[in-house]
Amino acid sequence: MTRPLTDDRSPLRERVVTVVTVVAPVGAVALAAWQWARHGIGLAPLVLCGVMYLLTIIGIGAGFHRLFTHRSFQCGSALRWFFGIAGSMAAQGPLLFWVACHRRHHRHSDEAGDPHSPHFHGEGIWGVLGGWWHAHVGWMFSYQPENYFKLTHDLVRDPVTLALHRGYLFWVAGGLILPGLVGLAWTGHRMDFWAAVLWGGFVRMFLVHHATWCVNSICHLFGRAPHDTGDHSRNNLLVALFTLGEGWHNNHHAFPSLARHGLTAGQIDVSFLLLRGLEALGLVWSLRLPDSEK
Repeated sequence: MTRPLTDDRSPLRERVVTVVTVVAPVGAVALAAWQWARHGIGLAPLVLCGVMYLLTIIGIGAGFHRLFTHRSFQCGSALRWFFGIAGSMAAQGPLLFWVACHRRHHRHSDEAGDPHSPHFHGEGIWGVLGGWWHAHVGWMFSYQPENYFKLTHDLVRDPVTLALHRGYLFWVAGGLILPGLVGLAWTGHRMDFWAAVLWGGFVRMFLVHHATWCVNSICHLFGRAPHDTGDHSRNNLLVALFTLGEGWHNNHHAFPSLARHGLTAGQIDVSFLLLRGLEALGLVWSLRLPDSEK
């Protein structure tokens, strides 16, 4: 039997990593705004910010979420490494932690045991604001470490996912250094390395964090709920656009195993379109689709 992964983890270390992960990008955004106002900004850092945003959003949505958490499709080892590394670069926690939290969320959505429900935090405007804050970011500071094996036993036995999980800090560092190296190669100027690290690394991290965290907070407070899921999940167009399809959250809670979250023609789901393209190339298979599309 695989050794529980909680044995060698330090709660204090996890709290420190959480604080740094949340706070550092905020400081980086302030620094980036000051530098832009004072000195302007070149094209390379902005392009790298956009490219790294798309890469890591896809890593979270198509990788961590649809592939590893819900097994919505299958792919070879190389693509699993790609999705796992790209999702880890988003700096939202190691793979098994992310999967365990999301699976627990589905088991107890908007009930006791849900790690990040925005409900049950009081009445009135302060209750809504307090609930939004808890669901968006506050829960990460109060979440208690647990034995990941209980919720991720299928992944713990997989050497690829276990290696992705244990290499988390290395992948996060790579997500900062990679845009810096590309920025340096683009212009040949040393200062552009640091500008690319700032924009393609930390600013991008801030944007990806808050876009995906809106699925936990906004998509359980505001939007439409065409499906009776027994919770407060909502479809939200704006969140779906920024997360490449993750904002069709009520659809997802109604049919959690589907690779497609945008179920109607007007519900744009870029992550699913990417998976369709990869399927056409033979790189992914066994896409779980609505009955009408099988």
